Amino acid sequence: MPKRDLENLAKRYNSASAQRALMKGPGGRRGPGARGSGSKPKNTKETISRLFKYISAYKLRMAVVFVFMLLRTLAALAGSYMLRPIINNYIAVGKLEGFFMALMVLLGVYLVNIGCTYMQNRLMITVSQNAIEKIRNDLFGKLQKLPVRFYDNENNGEIMSRFTNDVDNIGMMLDHTILGLVSGSITLIGTTVMMFYTNIWLALLTILFVPLFMKFGGFIASRSHKYYSAQQAALGAVNGYIEETVSGQKVVKVFCHEEICEEEFGLLNGDLRTKQLHAQFFGGIMGPVLGNLSQVSYAVTIGIGGILCVVGGFDIGGLTVFGTYARQFSMPINEITSQVSTIFSALAGAERVFAIMDKEPEPADAPDASSMEEMKGHVVLDDVTFGYNPDKTILKNISLYAKPGQKIAFVGSTGAGKTTVTNLLNRFYDIQEGTITIDGVDIKDIKMDALRKNIAMVLQDTHLFTGTVMENIRYGRLDATDEEVIEAAKTASAHSFIMRLSDGYDTMLEGDGQNLSQGQRQLLNIARAALSKAPILVLDEATSSVDTRTERHIEVGMDRLMADRTTFVIAHRLSTVCNANAIMVLEKGEIIERGDHDQLLALKGRYYELYTGMKELD
Repeated sequence: MPKRDLENLAKRYNSASAQRALMKGPGGRRGPGARGSGSKPKNTKETISRLFKYISAYKLRMAVVFVFMLLRTLAALAGSYMLRPIINNYIAVGKLEGFFMALMVLLGVYLVNIGCTYMQNRLMITVSQNAIEKIRNDLFGKLQKLPVRFYDNENNGEIMSRFTNDVDNIGMMLDHTILGLVSGSITLIGTTVMMFYTNIWLALLTILFVPLFMKFGGFIASRSHKYYSAQQAALGAVNGYIEETVSGQKVVKVFCHEEICEEEFGLLNGDLRTKQLHAQFFGGIMGPVLGNLSQVSYAVTIGIGGILCVVGGFDIGGLTVFGTYARQFSMPINEITSQVSTIFSALAGAERVFAIMDKEPEPADAPDASSMEEMKGHVVLDDVTFGYNPDKTILKNISLYAKPGQKIAFVGSTGAGKTTVTNLLNRFYDIQEGTITIDGVDIKDIKMDALRKNIAMVLQDTHLFTGTVMENIRYGRLDATDEEVIEAAKTASAHSFIMRLSDGYDTMLEGDGQNLSQGQRQLLNIARAALSKAPILVLDEATSSVDTRTERHIEVGMDRLMADRTTFVIAHRLSTVCNANAIMVLEKGEIIERGDHDQLLALKGRYYELYTGMKELD
């Protein structure tokens, strides 16, 4: 395998329009014509509006939070203004009578401030965490409604990045930033009013610095937003590469690509580091730059205020209070601007989360769709034409029928379209031309759940969930009894090895059943299908991971399993399809031969070549 182009690696993984440069086809195989699932970033205003919809569900609590914000602001402003009479009436003249009572009142005001701050933070965190829970539920729910095409074309690590990094960034913003923005805005308005009340000329002088703050802040914010969006995309690329490499670690080691993987990861990681440097730099300098500007504003204002006190017309207490307000005036500005990094990181993450939520779900069932309560399994494909990409046809004019209890086999070269036929049967993809009917009903007129509940599949790629062996087999039919589960395991020749496990059927499986061999995992998948009462059975290389001896044991149970079911078998081992009622030989998306084993051998065509070639290998 040639060394991959390291210079283009980051572009391939970061590109929004081609998040997967090497797309996977149905069932984990490479599919022709697959296209990237990346999407353009959403409008920032629209993203903010959608985020606020999640918070607006808690209007009453938000109203209470707003009340506590107002009380907190009023207490802070009142506490600051009380310094003026205390200084003028007691400290400046050296009077102690009533001084301690004034201090107690001031203490009470600040206690109100502290109490309101506690309550507003407590309530806001509750609201934000409820909103984040809803976002996660909506995102996960949307993933359950997306078509198989999405998962064929999307990187698993990229999807996980939306659930972890992006949602966490949104949570951080909702927890603290929104509260800071609203509270800061209220404080800013209240402080401005009190500044004008204290001294109109000093207030105007302070306001003159605001355009300077806004110009610097806007310049930094525009660059910060751009770099934070790029950082989130680069982070998704790194996560995607890690997931891809870890899941394919055996392949990496078999072909000795450890060093190449390190180089490739180093490039992606370096790209992330560069984007993070820019994002964190522009996000981090916002606070210090505006903080220093506020110090300059404060110094100028206090200096001129001191002159006003000297020349007369302004009291020391008033200058002290105005100095406090001047700091309070710049404080919310600094707080708001210091949150820019969090805001843009969260918005970039929210755009990526909403991009998945905006994906087209699977087609909805027709209003009059049939539930097919008693499906028999009479399947007919009539002149079916299909392509994953409309510009490139994969199946061409496929016609066949299967009666209940019949076994139909598909053989042919890799990429001939065998798996595609079974994907169309499940409506993982919709055909462009022709019809597929079951018991005379077009599958487009059958409810999706009803269709798939009546089709049991055993795929080449196994997947087991965290749980016991019993629970994994019962996944095929949740209402099955323990006795039915055990009988299904016996049918699949899995019972004997299960009983040799440490806890038998109660043995806990984790990490996709890594404590089992590949063959044992496949046997559990076959048992899962055996437990199902589905009248249609699809076996896509179901015994490819099982040794020949085990395969022969399974065939006896599989014959019992297939006795009353319509069965479609995809196999490279032609010995497993010799007893099929009909064998379809596919090449380049067309059925070039059909018949039973003896008839096809007599033709001495493509099937004969495949069969005799396998015999020679044996």
